[in-house]
Amino acid sequence: MVLHHAFETTAARLADKVALVSGVQRITYAQLQRRVHSLAHALRDDGITPGDRVLVLLENSIEYAIAVHAVLAAGAVFVPVSPLAKPDKIGFIASDTRAVALLTAAPLAEWWRPVLQRASTLLSCRVLGDAPASDDDARVRAWPDAASAAPVASTREAHDLAALIYTSGTTGVPKGVMLSHDNIASAWSQIQAYLGLREDDVIGLVLPAAFSYGLTNLMMGLALGATVVIERTAAFPVKLAEMLARERVTVLPGVPTLFAALVGLQALARFDLSALRVVTNAAAALPPAHLQRLREAFPQAQVFSMYGLTECIRASYLPPHQLDRRPARVGRGLPQQEHWLVDELGQRLPDGAAIGELVVRGPHVMGGYWERPAETAQRLKPATGGAGAALHTGDLFRRDDDGFLYFVARKDDIIKTRGEKVAPREVENAIYQIDAVTGCAVVGVADAELGEAVKAYVTLAPGSRVGERDIIKHCLARLENYMAPRFVEIVDELPRTESGKIRHASLR
Repeated sequence: MVLHHAFETTAARLADKVALVSGVQRITYAQLQRRVHSLAHALRDDGITPGDRVLVLLENSIEYAIAVHAVLAAGAVFVPVSPLAKPDKIGFIASDTRAVALLTAAPLAEWWRPVLQRASTLLSCRVLGDAPASDDDARVRAWPDAASAAPVASTREAHDLAALIYTSGTTGVPKGVMLSHDNIASAWSQIQAYLGLREDDVIGLVLPAAFSYGLTNLMMGLALGATVVIERTAAFPVKLAEMLARERVTVLPGVPTLFAALVGLQALARFDLSALRVVTNAAAALPPAHLQRLREAFPQAQVFSMYGLTECIRASYLPPHQLDRRPARVGRGLPQQEHWLVDELGQRLPDGAAIGELVVRGPHVMGGYWERPAETAQRLKPATGGAGAALHTGDLFRRDDDGFLYFVARKDDIIKTRGEKVAPREVENAIYQIDAVTGCAVVGVADAELGEAVKAYVTLAPGSRVGERDIIKHCLARLENYMAPRFVEIVDELPRTESGKIRHASLR
């Protein structure tokens, strides 16, 4: 499937239905389609040809949805860039992709102006709103009005590159994940099926659309014919609750920090959130203690615990009816994929207690890293039987006798102490059992006696009296002695990537 064909078909069928909501703004599918076509024509007028890379540097907004679909309609490859990224990183991505166009907004001039000055390949910079008067660069142009209703002719095929999504770079230089139209469409079809998404759904999008989790929900919702409500920030949980109630949101994709803030609202009960029927968690694992609080807050909703990574969008989900029996599992994989665990020598492991790296093969697996053959060869490797290369995820899992997966740790995060291996996740789950804990990251720190010592960084709810010794005692009562943290540091906040994941590498 070519992605924008799905949107075009839906827009023609549901022309008068509200497609997007953002604050007081509401636009129908017909209005959205017209604005997409206008911007696609403008990109072609700027010299963009099929296969060219176009950077999308925008906040969550209606214009973000327009930009991504216009790039696809023009036959180009969209490259989402977070407004939280530093200009140096944006400049790196512009150079690495040899981008020919940039779609952005006037308030983000501090980010895009330095990039425009350095990126010689950029033919145009379309700026939403009034560009700063000091910009006399002829490449800086305004977004077009919504006059055009005619589609742009395109010859793109399903196997062609649709998106380059850059990893957050927690362990090194960011790499562009190459996803074809087929890769993304395959992930969509499987996610839509197991979530039971419907045309009459209202999807509350608080996640940043610059990252694959938020982007998938935005584009999948519009291809399906749902209404997508875009919220720019989750910094104010009261505003989020108000939006969920006002718009009668039925589907809420989120991450642990978002859910912790929402469930922690003392006034949550005064909001009518009865329309909410599906809640999904991905990007980072939801601790079992927090999962239980989430289910108690939304008893009428099905909660899906999922695991995914940019390189294949989604790799596993746990059906809601399995939550009571397997609260710490993330499912048995997607229907159209093969997956297995391998040891350090690359040998397949049987189900049971053995821990190994998860390997995934299927139509949703990336084509590789943009112009990085060495890094691609490390992650995509041939495997016997089946078609296509197998993705070595870099994540350690355990698979029980029934085939359900339990996330253990990133391979790089395993702590080696006293001759034993400690998975940070197990220690974090124990600490999250303390009601006052709102965030936790466990890492290994150098120690002359132990090799590495277990250290926990913890954030607490305002007014909490829990101390470092309390946390250590709590862990000693629940974990083997070698797993309990030797050090605990209570902090105001934890470092996070632009996609919201805790940056463990920064704490080590």
